[in-house]
Amino acid sequence: MKEWLVTLLIMIIPIVNIIMMFVFAFGEGNPSKKNYFKASLLFAAIILAIYIVIMILFAGALFSALSSSSY
Repeated sequence: MKEWLVTLLIMIIPIVNIIMMFVFAFGEGNPSKKNYFKASLLFAAIILAIYIVIMILFAGALFSALSSSSY
């Protein structure tokens, strides 16, 4: 319990959390912690990919709307 509390407190710190996710996922240690952080990294990658696709779609729509204006 204490180990998970410290782990979650580390995850609050910006930038450090990204580095520590990789350390916990691919380093030596508790197998449940390794699996949790591997799943967290996979989830973050999926969310990032969806975010990039949405931003490309919005940028394309904005470019299309601005290029067809009559200015």
